[in-house]
Amino acid sequence: MINFKFFTDQKKHILIFPLFILLLTGCSKTENNPLPNQKNMSDIQYKNPKGLFDPTPFAFSHSTTASGNGNYVFISGQSGGEGLEHKLSKDFRTQAKAALQNLETVLKTSGLTTKDVLKITILIVDHDKEKLRIWTEEMYKVWKNNQFPASTLIPVPKLALDGMLIEVDAIAFKTL
Repeated sequence: MINFKFFTDQKKHILIFPLFILLLTGCSKTENNPLPNQKNMSDIQYKNPKGLFDPTPFAFSHSTTASGNGNYVFISGQSGGEGLEHKLSKDFRTQAKAALQNLETVLKTSGLTTKDVLKITILIVDHDKEKLRIWTEEMYKVWKNNQFPASTLIPVPKLALDGMLIEVDAIAFKTL
């Protein structure tokens, strides 16, 4: 256990600080060269345990896992705003479609598609069964293979801008 009183002595502190820097840099070293014969392929697995309900009718998986050489891509919340003007329709379906299109646009800039998405979080203003039905229908249009990412839907009273009805963020995995 570390005795923190030891660090209060200024002379000792000056000697210990470089040791901490060395320790931290040594711990953060990563290997950039893959091992020989190691594949650079991502294997995404979708898991829906038999002891839990089947989530696919609701357009999500209980868990997803990515393995292989790659990087995680964290995508900020994409609203249902359309175009460079970020026009917000008053129609929930229109905003849901736009949010998914915006998500696809961001994915594309990293060389990814929705197939690479591991997890999404959906924020819906004044969530109800009708909005859930619409969201699910739009998910099925985008994830046509029915291999859905893990998902969390959070009902909220309001989002960042007046008129925003939905926001979707994501975590994707890009193979090297």
